[in-house]
Amino acid sequence: VHIQANLEDELVQEALKSGVDLREYSKQVELELQEVERASIRDYIAESENIASLHNQITACDAILERMEQMLSAFQSDLSSISCEIQTLQEQSVAMNLRLKNRQAVRSQLSQLVDELVVPATMISTILDVPVTEQDFMEQLHELNNKINYVKEQAFRETMACADVQHVLEKLKIKAVTKIREFVLQKIYSFRKPMTNYQIPQNALLKYRFFYQFLLGNERSVAQELREQYVETMSKIYLSYFKSYTSRLMKIQYEEVAEKDDLMGLGPRFFSKPSLKNRNTIFTLGNRGAVISAAELEGPIIVPHTAQKSDVRYPFESLFRSQHYALLDNSCREYLFLCDFFMVTGPSAQDLFNAVMGKTLAMFLKHMESYVSDCYDSIAIFLCIHIVLRFRAIMAKRNIPAVDKYWETLLETLWPRFEHILEQNIQSIQNTDPQKLGFLDTRPHYITRRYAEFSSAIVSINQTFPNEKTHMLLGQLQVEVENFVLRVAAEFSSRKEQLIFLINNYDMMLGVLMERAVEESKEVEGFQQLLSARTQEFIEEILSPPFGGMIAFVKEAEALVEKGQLERLRGEEARVTQLVRGFSSTWKAAVEALSQDVMRSFSNFKNGTGIIQGALTQLIQYYHRFHKVLAQPPLRALPVRAELINIHHLMVELKKHKPNF
Repeated sequence: VHIQANLEDELVQEALKSGVDLREYSKQVELELQEVERASIRDYIAESENIASLHNQITACDAILERMEQMLSAFQSDLSSISCEIQTLQEQSVAMNLRLKNRQAVRSQLSQLVDELVVPATMISTILDVPVTEQDFMEQLHELNNKINYVKEQAFRETMACADVQHVLEKLKIKAVTKIREFVLQKIYSFRKPMTNYQIPQNALLKYRFFYQFLLGNERSVAQELREQYVETMSKIYLSYFKSYTSRLMKIQYEEVAEKDDLMGLGPRFFSKPSLKNRNTIFTLGNRGAVISAAELEGPIIVPHTAQKSDVRYPFESLFRSQHYALLDNSCREYLFLCDFFMVTGPSAQDLFNAVMGKTLAMFLKHMESYVSDCYDSIAIFLCIHIVLRFRAIMAKRNIPAVDKYWETLLETLWPRFEHILEQNIQSIQNTDPQKLGFLDTRPHYITRRYAEFSSAIVSINQTFPNEKTHMLLGQLQVEVENFVLRVAAEFSSRKEQLIFLINNYDMMLGVLMERAVEESKEVEGFQQLLSARTQEFIEEILSPPFGGMIAFVKEAEALVEKGQLERLRGEEARVTQLVRGFSSTWKAAVEALSQDVMRSFSNFKNGTGIIQGALTQLIQYYHRFHKVLAQPPLRALPVRAELINIHHLMVELKKHKPNF
C-alpha cells in the first residue's frame, strides 16, 4: 500500500519519467536531509538565547494565568452567592407587592364602606333645618338616599357596622319624608284655589321629581297617598273646568240650527224662516271648512265671555274644535307630567291618565251623545269627524296614546249619525213627488242646488281622509238626485222644456261641484257626461224647427248613398230647390231667433253661449253635408246648386252675426 502511495507522489513520478536511478536518487535525498538537519541545528544554536528567554516568558505567563484562574474562581463563587441573594430579594418583592395589593383592595372597600356609612353633620343639619326647595336639601337628599340603599345592601350581607348608623339614617329618612309630604301636599292643594293656573304648580313639582322617587323607594305608603291626592284633585279640576267650559261654549252657538225637517227633499220651508245675521247654513259649506285648515285647527281656543261681549256666535263644529283642542292640549301636557313625575310608562301610564281624566272624558262622551242624537246638521257632524281624525294624527305624531280610545269612541258616535242624516236626505229625495212641488219652471231646482252645495262640501272635506262609506252614500245620493231631476223634467209637456230643465240643473250642479270640490271627482265626471248628452239632444231639438227639412233630407240622402240607391234622388229636384232657397232666405232670421230663445232659456250666460256655438257648429256641419249630397251625380246638374251659400262665406257671415262664434 505504501509503495503504491509513494509511486503516486509527484516527485517520484517525475523521477521515474526522467529515468533517474532510484537508489542514487534516494542517496541524494538522504544527503539533502542531513544537510537540512545540520542547518536546523545551527539555527537552534544561534537562537538558543532567544529560546531560553521565550521559555522564561512562558513560565512567567503561566504563573500569571494561574493567579487569574484563582481570581476568576473567586469571582464565580461570589456571583453564585449574589444570584441567590437576588432571587431571594425577588421573592420578597413579589410577596410584598401582593401584600400591598391586598391592603389597597381592603383599604378601598373599607374606605367606601366607611364613607357610605358615616353620616356627616352637614347632612343632618341640612335635612333637619334647610327648606326642601333649597338646592342643598336636594343634594343631601340624594346622598341620604344613596346611604340608605347602601346600608340595606350591606345589611343583607350581614355587615356588622350597619347597626351603628341604621337608627340615625332612619330618623333622617322620617324627617325627609315628612318635609317632602308637606311640600307636595301643599302644591297639590294649591291646585284647588279658584282661578289658579295649575300648570305653574305642576312645573314646580317637575323641578322636584326626585322627591317622589325618594318616597317611592323609602316610604311607599306616603307615595301612594300623594298619588291618590293628586289624582283626586286633578280629576275634579279637569271635570269642573271642562264642564263649565263646554256649558259656556254651547251658549254662543248659532241660535238657528238644522232641524229634522230640514232635508233636501222637503219644500223650501227653512228658506222662509227669518234670516239671522250669522245664520248657520245647512247644505252650504261656505267658510265653515276653514275650521279644519292648518291655521285654524291648532289656533287659539274660543273664549266664551269675550264672544258673548262681542255678540259673536259660532257653528257647532267651531265649538267642537275649541273644546277638543283644549282637551288635546291638556291631555298631552297631563300625560307627559304623569310619566315624568310619577315615573310610569306603558299601560301603567295609561291607567294613571284614565284615573285623572276618566270622568272628564266620560262627561265629553255623554255631552256628545246627547247633542249628536238630536243634531241634523250633517256638515257639522262631518267636520267634527275630520277634526277628530286630524287631532288623532297630531297626538300620534307627538307619540302620546293617552286619548286614542276616546277618539275611537267619539268616531263610533259621529259616523252612524252622519250616515243616518245622509240616508234621511236620500230617502227624502226618493219620497219627493214633483206634482206636489207647486209651480215648476225650467230654472235650476232648489233641491238640485242643495245637493250640489252639499255634495261639493262633503267631497272637499273628505279629500284628506277619504272614506269609502262616504263615497258610497254620496253615490246613492247622486243617483237619487239624477232620478229626481228626470221625474221633475217629465212634468213638462214639451221635450224642449224638459231638456232646458235638465241642462240648467246639470250645469248648475256641475258648476258648483267644479268650483268647490275636486274637478276629477266621480260626481263631476258623471254630470259632465249627462250635460254633454242632453246638450247635444237640445241642439238637435232647436235646429229642427227652422232647419228640420234640410236635416231630414241630408239624413235620408246619406242613407241612400250608403245603400248605393242614388237613382232614387232624381225625383227630389223640387224638394232640393225649396230647401236651398228656403235656407238662403231664412237662415239669418232663424239663427237670431234661435240665439234669443237659447239665452232666455238658460240662466247661465256661459252655458247659453256655449249651446249657441254648438248649435251653429252643428248647423254648419249639416249644411256642409247638404253640399256633399248635392254633389252626387243625380243632383249635380241641378241649376239651383248655383244658389248654395259657400261654406266659408257662411262661416264668415255667422262670425259677423255672432262675434263669439
